[in-house]
Parts: sequence; C-alpha cells; structure tokens
Amino acid sequence: MPVDLATPRGKRLEHPAVVRMCHWLSAMAIAILAASGLEVFAAFPSFGDKIPERDVFMPPDFVRLGGWLGGALQWHLTFAWLLIATGIVYVAYQIASGNYRQVLFSGGDVRGVWPMVRHYFFFGPRPAQSETYNPLQKLAYSTALALGAVLVATGLALWKPVQLSALVAILGGVRLARIWHFAAMVGLLAFIPGHLIMVALHGWSNFASMWTGSAAHHN
Repeated sequence: MPVDLATPRGKRLEHPAVVRMCHWLSAMAIAILAASGLEVFAAFPSFGDKIPERDVFMPPDFVRLGGWLGGALQWHLTFAWLLIATGIVYVAYQIASGNYRQVLFSGGDVRGVWPMVRHYFFFGPRPAQSETYNPLQKLAYSTALALGAVLVATGLALWKPVQLSALVAILGGVRLARIWHFAAMVGLLAFIPGHLIMVALHGWSNFASMWTGSAAHHN
C-alpha cells in the first residue's frame, strides 16, 4: 500500500520490509501492553482517590498478563520500549520516503469520509479512488498514530512523574494522565475491529501482502 515498486516476478511491492516489520512488531507490542496494562490497573482498579477506594471494574484474569503488579510492570515497560522504537523507525521511514502524504488525513479528505463509510458499512457504491489509501483509511491510520503518541506521552508521565513533572502538569496531573492513558489504549483497541473489517473487505491478497510485501499485479 505505501509504495508501489515493480518486482522481477511480475508483482508489485505494496509493503516494504520496514513497514511489515513495524506493523507486526507494533501489533504484538500493543497486545502485550494491553494485557499487562490491565494487570497494572487491577492493582488499583479505580480512577478516583485511593481513600476511600471505589473500584471501577476488575479485569478478569484471562485478559491480564504478569501475574502481579511487579511482573506486569516488567512486561509493560519492556514492550513499551519496543513500541516506541518501532514507532520511531516507522515515522522516520515515512518522512524519508515522503510516503506520509499518502497516510496522513488532511482537510481535503473530509468530504470523502462519509461515502467510504456508506460503502463499507451500508453496502453503498464504491467511490472512485485516486490515492493508495481512501479517506476513511487515512482518518483511521492518522487517529491510530495520534493515539499512539498520547499513549507514549502519558506512559512516560506515569513512569517518571517526578522527573517529568512538567509533562505531568501539562496532562493535568497523575490522575488525569492515568485516565488519558487508559482512554487512548481503549481507542487504539477500538481501531482494530474496523481495521480488520476494511482488510477483509479488500480481500485475501490485501492481507497476504502484509506478510509477503507484494500483491498480484494490477493492470
């Protein structure tokens, strides 16, 4: 999708190796961060004051990873750094290649969102498409990138609230930083079903290309 390069075997390269690597490493990291984050949340399942403590909800054991607070934090921090490193590589590639213009949502894409929603979810006609990504895809990917940035910023604030006190203050304090962190992860997880629906509607070759990098040649 990001790059269209001819290959010797009559196929076109849709996903360069760096994009495929970032995609699957990010997917793995997000899954582990969500599960370990719920274990961390279970240590104090509330967004209010600790005294008196009022639990919001207790995540069930089968969606949590780490076994206890200390173990969950080790998982969480390890894969947080993996997600950050992957994000840096991805952003650097997008800027260096100029491909970010195809991915980021812009003002000119606004009017194209509803026709694509109607096509995907209400069986409407497929709008004409002149770019690699349609406006709805660009909106979804741009939102996911923004949520990832919020996760990193709030995660750093929660990890080092004293050393990064200025960042904590910008976020409204530790309590609000925790709420923003949780909300951003919920938003990122909510992105996944829609992403999978769009992949499924585009067919098997679209999914396979994220593994192989190429898809059947289009005339």
